[in-house]
Amino acid sequence: MLIIINGEERTVSHSLLRDILVELDYPLSGIAVELNGTILPMDTYESTQISAADRLEIVCFVGGG
Repeated sequence: MLIIINGEERTVSHSLLRDILVELDYPLSGIAVELNGTILPMDTYESTQISAADRLEIVCFVGGG
C-alpha cells in the first residue's frame, strides 16, 4: 500500500499503524504521529487503520542538551 510519510511516498505491507511503525523501524514510544493533520494519542496506535494515500508525519523525540 502506498502512503506518504514525512512528505515521501512509501510502500508498506501493513494497514495497522503500530505494524507500520514496527515495519519501518520506528520506536513505539518517544514519538508523535500525525495522521492527515490530526495528532494521534499513543494509545490509539494499535487500533488505527491506515488507508492508501494517507499522510503520516512522524517525529522522534531526541534527548540531549
